[in-house]
Amino acid sequence: MTKMIFINLPVKDLTASMKFYQALGFENNPQFTDDTAACMVWSEAIHVMLLTHDKWRHFTQRPIPDSTHSEVMLALSLDHKEKVDLMTNTAAECGGVADINAPQDHGVMYGRAFTDLDGHVWEVMWMDPAAFASEAK
Repeated sequence: MTKMIFINLPVKDLTASMKFYQALGFENNPQFTDDTAACMVWSEAIHVMLLTHDKWRHFTQRPIPDSTHSEVMLALSLDHKEKVDLMTNTAAECGGVADINAPQDHGVMYGRAFTDLDGHVWEVMWMDPAAFASEAK
């Protein structure tokens, strides 16, 4: 069986969050979606579970931080530098906040960061595979 990661995120508005993630290229898996949670699929191995605050409290009684706090930054790799800009700009157009951290351009690596509707921090990045191919030998 393929190893997978399920990232669980508390969201204020499940429908709006689903639309936000769909605009970024995630696909909804209706098998694990109802009126309290939505499974948004990035790849075969990466799934984001959007949970209403009531559903979140079934898993932990720890408080949900407001959007001024940051506990983790979730990073996704993309296969083209231009897709980093596209995803970040799309996030901003759909209600998120682009470039909460300074964009990083190191020539062979490029990344930008945004927050979703609930302030969850995402970094999207691209690495030139040719630049690292010689190091792998």
